[in-house]
Amino acid sequence: MAIDPICGMTVDPATAAGRFEYKGQTYYFCATSCLDRFRADPEKALSKASAPLITIPPSPTARKPLPMMMPAAPAAAGALDPVCGMTVQPETAAGSHMHAGKTYYFCAASCLTKFKTDPDYYLLQPDQRPAREVAVPAGATVEYICPMDPEILETKPGACRICGMALEPKIVTMEEGPNPELDDMTRRFRWSLGPAVAVMILAMSDMIPGQPLHQWLGGARLNWIQWLLATPVVLWGGFPFFQRGWASIVNRAPNMFTLIAIGTGAAYGFSTVGTVVPEWLPASFHQHGGGVAVYFEAAAMITVLVLLGQILELRARSQTTSAIKGLLRLAPTTARVVRDGQEIDGPLDQVQVGNRLRVRPGERVPVDGIVVDGGSAVDESMITGESLPVEKTVGAMVTGGTMNGTGSLLMQAQKVGRDTLLARIVQMVSEAQRSRAPIQRVADTAAGYFVPLVVAAAVITAGVWIWLGPEPKLAYALVNAVAVLIIACPCALGLATPMSIMVGTGRGATAGVLVRKAEALEVLGKVDTIVFDKTGTLTEGKPVLVSVRFVPPYSDQDVLRFAASLEQGSEHPLAEAIVSGARARGITLAPVKQFLAVTGKGVTGTVDGQPVAIGTAAFLTGSGGVAGRTLEVLEEEASAFRERGQTVMFVAVNGNAAGLLGVADPIKASSADAVRRLKADGLRLVMVTGDHQRTADAVAKQLGIDEVRAGVLPEQKGLIVHELKTGGRIVAMAGDGVNDAPALALADVGIAMGTGADIAVENAGMILLKGDLQALVRARHLSVATMRNIRQNLFFAFAYNLLGVPIAAGVLYPFTGLLLSPMIASAAMTFSSVSVISNALRLRHIEL
Repeated sequence: MAIDPICGMTVDPATAAGRFEYKGQTYYFCATSCLDRFRADPEKALSKASAPLITIPPSPTARKPLPMMMPAAPAAAGALDPVCGMTVQPETAAGSHMHAGKTYYFCAASCLTKFKTDPDYYLLQPDQRPAREVAVPAGATVEYICPMDPEILETKPGACRICGMALEPKIVTMEEGPNPELDDMTRRFRWSLGPAVAVMILAMSDMIPGQPLHQWLGGARLNWIQWLLATPVVLWGGFPFFQRGWASIVNRAPNMFTLIAIGTGAAYGFSTVGTVVPEWLPASFHQHGGGVAVYFEAAAMITVLVLLGQILELRARSQTTSAIKGLLRLAPTTARVVRDGQEIDGPLDQVQVGNRLRVRPGERVPVDGIVVDGGSAVDESMITGESLPVEKTVGAMVTGGTMNGTGSLLMQAQKVGRDTLLARIVQMVSEAQRSRAPIQRVADTAAGYFVPLVVAAAVITAGVWIWLGPEPKLAYALVNAVAVLIIACPCALGLATPMSIMVGTGRGATAGVLVRKAEALEVLGKVDTIVFDKTGTLTEGKPVLVSVRFVPPYSDQDVLRFAASLEQGSEHPLAEAIVSGARARGITLAPVKQFLAVTGKGVTGTVDGQPVAIGTAAFLTGSGGVAGRTLEVLEEEASAFRERGQTVMFVAVNGNAAGLLGVADPIKASSADAVRRLKADGLRLVMVTGDHQRTADAVAKQLGIDEVRAGVLPEQKGLIVHELKTGGRIVAMAGDGVNDAPALALADVGIAMGTGADIAVENAGMILLKGDLQALVRARHLSVATMRNIRQNLFFAFAYNLLGVPIAAGVLYPFTGLLLSPMIASAAMTFSSVSVISNALRLRHIEL
């Protein structure tokens, strides 16, 4: 459980009203009001609340030993909010209300308001409450975020105040709603294109043989016509660019629109003065006939080409979220609810936890739940990336969005709405797409100096042309300075990394690889060492009892009865295997007293009045009070078990050896091939386990892993990761349990199995949705492909600007007589941004 840092209430992360990451720590909130207060001033909030995010206290009772997994934090004493079910301390509650002689307490004012409107409804159990239509509150807002600067968050569409780019909705939805930015740019482009082309034709009229337009209209009148046509194009069509350019100066964040506004404004302003009041200009600007050369066609065409570039860029950017939209489309819009023997189709958002749902052949599973009747093969490839359908029978878990095969299933809903796996995947992918990879710092640093350097380059260009250029020097200086301003494109640099991250994380989600942090996607391709936790990562994590040996006068039945009775209160996987094995053999278990567990070593207690101990030989001879010589008779048998990959547990009764239990954890079918492929990539693979060395060696031999660390206590896993990192290795840690969480957090890349503990997932930068190591191979390929794509984008962006700016300045003119028109510069600038986005979109189709 987590503690809301604003109000101090206990919050379940899975059902929290919001979450916020600050300085590497994720905080959860009971209500959006608490989230908003924290977001406004995190330091102030944290100075008042020092509660940790997740508190895992020592086991409060000796009844529930967890040698491999810590117990969940007990719920804090207090009252339950009847609306949301959260634990509330009466003295700090947001409100209270008396109903039917009882006082109820609430975590937030919104819960109190809901309760007052219909107390009887909220006093029902959540799974018994009838479905209700939930109206969208009046004035509800959508949050918008900048793709280049994700720290910019606004409540209405518009432009980023740092980079000037159009903001995007923070939450991606399945509906393709109107894009106001795209609609506006398209309208301006359509109305501006015709006049801009007309201006272009008039400007080139002197190239027509005989110059009929010049003879008919005269030079001055021709300039006035160009001014009339170009003015609405530049001032109305280009208004957003001037607006953003001015905002960039006010906010002291110069960007691409700063350059466009200066360049276009200079060309249009000079031409307007040359048309309206030409006498204001120095004689050096005047041509032989006394007229002034104007550049309305440059200003107008630059505006139109930038508008076109914005349209192409916005359309391309909309495709970067196609993976998330594809995931959202997996969820059906309706579900068939079975109630009172009748099957009724209804909206998906009205399905409640506990409802029974019918899934017919060929339909998608509506929500997460468990099969209670029927059987079928379910295609989970759209979520896990695995192509083979998975057989589902009674008791099997099914995931919302997966495709049912030819059988009919009756399922019970367990997770609905935002709690389903599909919803959590979409949320995590969205957050990952907005996170920043370390390589982004390269572009950020360059962008910080970019615009001032370009402006300086334009000033130097103008100065050099005025000093050394041919007549008319000032005209050449103006045209080339404008070309420098227009061709430079900081957006290509800024988009290089985030576009690839957005597309790469989306591609991973469709292949069973959920990237939670962009940094993990960058670093995984550089990893040279992977540390695997054995249980639940390389193996199924579901041990089964396979061997029982006894020492007279006890029998197999006696040994198993003592052991299973002692272990029945434990949640350890090995304990569950022993208890399940005993029950499968028809053994009746006895009650246990004085139960005590020592993490990673063993357990003791009293069964039928006799002291019983189970665990390692060292534990039994130490804490168990068993004489070492009594265990010697079992050592040879124990060695044989270990050679076959079994975990061995000694059983002692009344201080004497009673027998031996062998538990095996089957190796995952995909592990051996995944290990082989990772070794072929030159990676160093290390397996860590708390098992005996011989047992670990047997498993490692089957998998082809050469380096094994056995007998490792949970707290030592992090030390192994630290040791490898100290030795200069780049380390990834793959695990699934709570005891893996410190090592996952310490590794350069933490990789959690999607079937593991929630706290392990929280500490991981990457999640393998099905816990299949083949997904790890795919994740590594994705990392390599994404980083290659980012480097391509950065190279193109840097090369484009390093080559384009000098050419626009006229560096080729002394050798070839070639000058770059501002219009060509504008087209090149448009091409640079669109090409970076298009290159990033190629990641959607990479083979993993």
